[in-house]
Amino acid sequence: MLNSVVLIGRLTRDPELRYTPAGNPVARFSLAVDRRRGAGGEKQTDFIRISCWNKTADTVAQYLQKGRLIAVEGSLRVSNITNPDGTRREFVEVVCNSFHFLDRGKDGAPSPEEENEFAGFGEVVSPPALRKREKIDEDEDDDVPF
Repeated sequence: MLNSVVLIGRLTRDPELRYTPAGNPVARFSLAVDRRRGAGGEKQTDFIRISCWNKTADTVAQYLQKGRLIAVEGSLRVSNITNPDGTRREFVEVVCNSFHFLDRGKDGAPSPEEENEFAGFGEVVSPPALRKREKIDEDEDDDVPF
């Protein structure tokens, strides 16, 4: 059986970092995900609850803030809660296994993922700037054995 979810959206609020009684970190936030509905293609937005655990929770709390565009990969979980008045409430959330930055932060600084991806160039370069770089002269790669 397979339980896999991939979502792309924007954070609706800053992640909230808490700790379980055992000391494990958990970060929770909501993701606004757009979808098209009907023949007219009217846009609607779904607000999906996301929870991240352990090291992922620490990273989320440190680097994400309201408005960031991210991709989340995880699994769907349905939970039941019994309120003090005895009524049961059911809610759905995505338990995040990994996430990817899809934009830069509000301060324009690159995400840690971008810093790692482009570290070999000696400077942090955005992907569009990489496409504008001049091509390497084909005569220069004569020493390549393949």
